[in-house]
This record gives sequence, C-alpha cells and structure tokens, in this order.
Amino acid sequence: MSERIATVTRDTQETQITVTINLDGEGRLACETGVPFLDHMLDQVARHGLIDLNIKAVGDLHIDDHHTVEDLGIALGQAFDQAIGDKRGIRRYGHAYVPLDEALSRVVVDFSGRPGLFMDVEFTRAAIGRLDTQLFWEFFQGFVNHARVTLHIDNLKGFNAHHQAETIFKAFGRALRMAVEPDPRMAGQMPSTKGCL
Repeated sequence: MSERIATVTRDTQETQITVTINLDGEGRLACETGVPFLDHMLDQVARHGLIDLNIKAVGDLHIDDHHTVEDLGIALGQAFDQAIGDKRGIRRYGHAYVPLDEALSRVVVDFSGRPGLFMDVEFTRAAIGRLDTQLFWEFFQGFVNHARVTLHIDNLKGFNAHHQAETIFKAFGRALRMAVEPDPRMAGQMPSTKGCL
C-alpha cells in the first residue's frame, strides 16, 4: 500500500485552514485552531487513531467558533478522502466503545462513499469552556460530507459534558483506525461486492 498522506487547504472569507494527514502515522498532533477544547479533542483523534495530524486554522473567532469548527471538519474530511485512495485492501468498517469514568460512547464508521451522519448525543451542558456543544454536530457533518463516510455516534451514558465529548472523540479515533487499517486477507481487493466505493 502506497503512502497515505494528503494536504488540503481551505481558504474562505471566514477561515483559512490547512490540514496534513498521515493515516499510517504514530498519533502525533501539531495543531493551532484558536479553539482550545477543539485542539484537545483533535489530540484524542490523532493519538487513538494513530493518525498524524498537522493543522493550522485561522478563523473569524471574534464572531464565534462556528465557522472554524465546521470548516475544520470539512477540511479534515477532504484530507481523509484524498489520503485513503481507492480503498482497496482496507477493512472499511470500524467501531469502538470508549468509557471515561461515568461516560460511555460508541462510534461506528463505514468508508462507504456515501455521506451520512447519525448522532444521538444529549450534552448535559450547552458549552464546554467556551465551545458550544452544538458545534460538534457541525464538525462531524462537515467531516462525513467530505470524507464520504457513514458515521454513527451514540453517547450511551454520561453526566459530565467534558467526559461525553472526550469519549466521543476517542471512540471516533479508534473507529477510524480500525476502518483504514490494511486487511491482509483483502490485499488489493475492494471491500465491496459492487467493485467500487
């Protein structure tokens, strides 16, 4: 399998974002988004997904975090889509359950080529730090639309919003790691009866 590395730049009147991704990395993150809790969550994705991420984002944070968070999801999705290539030889599906104290989340992903987000999460607080918890949906919606994946996110338990979010992002990283891993038994084969994804 060739190197699975991609760099994407998204430059709009609201944000300027560059994402470099290595799907076969060591879990390293270099990140400057201006949104501290989002940086913390992206660190979970990198570490638990064993994905190297280099992210530089400048956004209109003087308005609020919305455009930066949403556009980062879009750029990250585009980077995944480019890095994954034609998907031959990957596992395609990934899932993870992750607990953190009282919180428990499940994330399931399918690199299906069909965007779909199904997110059942009731955050117990409207914000974590200054980050509006509604923006997590915007992040994942941007990601699935541009990575072209089906993503199910369920927070099964939890009353601490920080723990809820952290279990989601850790499980997201773990599910991605499983899905993009090369499957020795599928070497060079398309993981679909259709012959393409």
